[in-house]
Order: sequence, then C-alpha cells, then structure tokens
Amino acid sequence: MRHPVVIVGAGPVGLSLAIDLAQRGQRVVLLDDADRIGDGSRAICFSKRSLELWDRLGVAGRMIDKGVVWKVGKIFSGPELLYQFDLLPEDGHKMPAFINLQQYYAESYLVDRVLQLPDIDLRWRNKVVALAQRNDHAELTIDTPDGNYTLRADYVVACDGARSGLRGMVGADFSGETFEDQFLIADVKMTAAFPTERWFWFDPPFHGGQSALLHKQPDDVWRIDLQLGPDADAALERLPENVRPRIARMLGHDDFEFEWISVYKFQCRRMQRFLHERVIFAGDAAHQVSPFGARGANSGLEDAENLAWKLAMILRGDAPAGLLASYEIERGLAADDNIRASTRSTNFIAPHSRQERRLRQAVLALAKEADFAKRMVNGGRLSVPSVYASPLSTVDADAWRTGPEPGAHMLDAPLQTASGEPVYLTEAFSAAGRGFVLLESANGAAVNVPDNVAHLRIGADAPLRDDAGLFAKRYDAAPGSAYLLRPDGYVAARFRHPAPQAIEAAMARASGRA
Repeated sequence: MRHPVVIVGAGPVGLSLAIDLAQRGQRVVLLDDADRIGDGSRAICFSKRSLELWDRLGVAGRMIDKGVVWKVGKIFSGPELLYQFDLLPEDGHKMPAFINLQQYYAESYLVDRVLQLPDIDLRWRNKVVALAQRNDHAELTIDTPDGNYTLRADYVVACDGARSGLRGMVGADFSGETFEDQFLIADVKMTAAFPTERWFWFDPPFHGGQSALLHKQPDDVWRIDLQLGPDADAALERLPENVRPRIARMLGHDDFEFEWISVYKFQCRRMQRFLHERVIFAGDAAHQVSPFGARGANSGLEDAENLAWKLAMILRGDAPAGLLASYEIERGLAADDNIRASTRSTNFIAPHSRQERRLRQAVLALAKEADFAKRMVNGGRLSVPSVYASPLSTVDADAWRTGPEPGAHMLDAPLQTASGEPVYLTEAFSAAGRGFVLLESANGAAVNVPDNVAHLRIGADAPLRDDAGLFAKRYDAAPGSAYLLRPDGYVAARFRHPAPQAIEAAMARASGRA
C-alpha cells in the first residue's frame, strides 16, 4: 500500500504529530524500532505552549493531573539566593507555566490517545533499514522480527531522535558545537520538603566550583543535575556507589533510591536543511540543544504542531506542496534561536575560557547588589513560544500598541459564553475547528469572512463575552478589530478594519497560495 504519511519514531514528537494529523482527517502509519515506550525520565519539563497543543490533542488533562505544576525559579550563588522569577505572574490562562512529568508518562498517555484513533496504525519493532526517494513518493524497507517488507508514502517524517538513522540515509549530518563539560543526571526517589520550584546553584557549598540543579517530579522523584567538568571519567561517574556520596552531600542525608543515572555532554547542533525531498525531519532528529532551558522536547513539539496543519492542507489539496518550505524557514529560525539561547546558557554555566570565567564571576558578584546584573545571570533561559519571521505572515497595515504580532502565537484569555458559562480562548479556538479562525472584537454587524474560515466574535452582544477585559487588553482589541489565526494558533494577520478581500489575501498568503 501507499500511505499519505509515515512517521518514524514514537517518542513525544512522533506521537503528537500522528495524533494531530489523524484529528485533521489524515491516515498515518507510525513506526518505532522498540517494543515499548522509552526507559528513564529523560525530558521532564513541558511548557505552557506544549500543554496547549496537548490540550487540543486530548491529553493535557492527564498530563497536568499527574505532573508537578510549577512557575517559580530560584538562582543561588553559593548558599545565597541571588533572585527568583515567576514565569506566569498573571491569571487568566487555562494552562500552567510548566509541568514536570517523566517522559515515559507523557509517552504512555500519548500512546493511549493514539490507540483511540483508527486512522493511526502504530507498529512496534519496525525498524527502517533502507530508503529510496521516487519522483512522487518515498519507499522504505522495514525490518521486523517476522522479516522485511516495503512501505510507500507520500511523505515520511523522521522523528527518530538524535541518532536518527534516516538522517544518514539522506546523506545529511549535524553542524554545530559539542561542549566538553560533562554533567551527571540522577533521578532519585525520596521524601523531601523542598518546594515545587526550579532551583539552580552556581558554586554550591555541596559541589564547590561547579553548578547544580534540582527539580521535583511526580511519585516523589527528584531530578538532580551536577556539573562534573570536562575531565571526568563518565563510566566511573555514573556508577551508583560514586554518585551516592555526591547526592548525599547535596541533600544532607543518604535516605534515597536511584531511579535513573546518566552522564551527558551539551550539544547545540542542527541539520542544515529539514526537508530532503519526501523526507521531513523534526525534533531531535533535526536539531539538538542543551537540556538547560527545557528547549529540546518543547521545540520538537512545536515542530510537530507547525508541520501537521501544513501536511494536512497539502494532502487535502487545499495548499500547494510549496507550503512545506515555510516549515523549514519557520522551524529553522526557531532552531537557530534555541541554539543561540542554549549556547549562551552553556557558556555562562560552564565557561571555557578565562575571559568567560571572569565575566561570570563579575556578574554573580554584581547580582548580589544590582538589579541590572540579575538579568545577566544565565542558569538556562526557559523555553518560550517561537516568533516567526515568516513568508506566511501579512505585515500590519494599521498601528498596534500591543498584542501578538503576525508570526507570534495566540495568547489565552478567560471568556464567557452568552449564557455566562466560562470558557478559555484556547478552548474556543479548538472548538471552532482545525482550520483558520478569525477573532473579531465585535462592534455591531459581523464581519463577512470566507466560507473556509471559522469566526469567533467577542463582545457585549456577541456569542463570547470578555467580562474581565483581558482579551481586549492582551490583544489591544478595540471594537471592530480582528486577528486571523492559522490552524496552529499563530497570528497570520491582524486588522483594525477587516475587509473580506484583505482577509482573503491574508488567507492565501498563509496557505502558501500567494
């Protein structure tokens, strides 16, 4: 058989992409060379943006119920608190700033959702061993315990991780930097009274001259990262008998059990191109960053969200195949931003020149007294939604003081239905369908919108009300103004005085038809 889409890799990115495509009416074959979800906590920190995607996919509730919700981080220098930050200081959002959740739980909930969708064919112990590109499809040779077989697909999406086999099959490689400093990750099970916050230390008293990180996970499991330096022997450092004294010095006791231990080096690398004829790369298969800042898994989920609606439109015949070029542009720029932020964090956390060490010492010393220096302390800038400089965006024709600009992601806000029932804007967007949506700040007669655009009207006499005024504030939404949202919730265009022809033109551009 020839399939519309074959996804290789059933991690969080591949599973989420498969669900998104299936919910958009596309049939998907999902392959993984393992026979179960992954071992070890691995990625644990999932952002508000990722949770909004998972909410549309029907799994966010389980993630939040199981996960540890947090928004406050603290930075220490030695034993002293330098400063703390709040990642979501305002109310009126459905999703929290972050949750901590072991990756195996996230994958388990996503697999459960996959099994509810008949358009997804999930195949374990199916390993891609060969690839051939044809004019209008790709051909995969699959190895299984029962022998080899062939799959043909209009498009293949490689979500097969940092050691991607498909990357080698298309003759591509990573470019970027591998940092020499090594870090120990230990997930330990214990009962502790630490708050549910992100704690990061420079030169802690229990691990002099290095850095440390502490995070809470579900089931009384705690993630601990300890910097080891470039000369550490990884094989020796990961032995439990050598890890235990380090953790005991940090905690002041040794009443804990190990769940998972690993030693790693930072890598900030990406493929030069994410599109290789009929093969598309996403997640760690396309780009890698250091774990400080939680940018790896979250940026991979943004890849999946960006790609799903574009592939679905192309396969339905609603957009030209050239729309895929915007995936490479948008997610390539996002990868560059993440690599830049991750590299800066790495250079501050693990300086590898005398000048970088002197700069860090000066910043940490100043931060104890001066607020401007606190902003320079970098213990890992946390993941935020990408803002695209995109060919799909329509440049503003009118003046806007604030509000999400074209290329930025929609902001959530609390609303009410006409009957007074509470509803969040992200929920109303999801319920409007899986296509383009016009958000209108109602002012009398409704705007005429194209038949293929859903319409959400918000105002005193509209189907949705903004009693708290947060929609008007966050969107700079004077009566009569409107936002055109793409199927992934990004702003395609905004109008002070929306006219049908202007909306049509913005739709054509955002669909790759302009």
